[in-house]
Amino acid sequence: MSAAPVSTIHARDNAFVKELRRLAQDSTAYRRQGRLWLEGEHLCRAALARQLRPSIAVFAESFWPQAQAEYAQDASKIMVLAEPLFAGISALESPARMGFILDLPAPASLQPGAATVVLDRVQDAGNMGSILRSAAAFGFRQVLALKGSAALWSPKVLRAGMGAHFALNLIEAAGPAELQALQLPMLVTSPHAGEYLHRATLPWPCAWIMGHEGQGVTPALTAKAALRIRIAQPGGQESLNVAAAAAICLHASSALAAGAGEGMEGVSELPVRR
Repeated sequence: MSAAPVSTIHARDNAFVKELRRLAQDSTAYRRQGRLWLEGEHLCRAALARQLRPSIAVFAESFWPQAQAEYAQDASKIMVLAEPLFAGISALESPARMGFILDLPAPASLQPGAATVVLDRVQDAGNMGSILRSAAAFGFRQVLALKGSAALWSPKVLRAGMGAHFALNLIEAAGPAELQALQLPMLVTSPHAGEYLHRATLPWPCAWIMGHEGQGVTPALTAKAALRIRIAQPGGQESLNVAAAAAICLHASSALAAGAGEGMEGVSELPVRR
């Protein structure tokens, strides 16, 4: 494969720089542009590990000399930006020195029966990304973000996800039809009602519903749940951060499923409520 063409930019009013700034700093610009911005070596490496090839690789001018050997063959086009331009694009306190522009993946098709995390109006990008990481780590290969949730592919969620996006089947702006099509028992957390997690017999596969940071899961979704689960908190806190609660619950499901052996034989099943 021949080396990609390289363009160097020093002008702040360059059209490419303006579009990249919007893509990097506007949480929904990816929908309009049909592109994603991945900033930083870790996130870029995660994309390459999944055989994703960027349409454009962007480097800070000071980093380009050492980046050539590793990244020059990975993109169709390379843009090298003057240091102040890259810093002006970055949304990080300490700007990274490289990033990739990828085409936005085509909308995913829902996979009925796949272990799933449902996000009910989760708003914080950090929480969203952390939940995606836990989902990927603990064998939940599908995430449904219901309408009203933070944008799944926004730059902040991508950074917080640290590559988890590329291991998951992601459904954005999902509604009741997608929930019903899952054909899975749904589980919700509750700080004051339900069975304690460490005593519960959890179904596998299942769909864990994680709710809004302040309001929790909506009553309508709670009513559809096959199980309500409490997390023991002997320290006496009123509630846990949603990302922390998700990690605890997903790990519990994963550990039970793994303990049941290959094929998940022996894991209890609960009826699906619609």
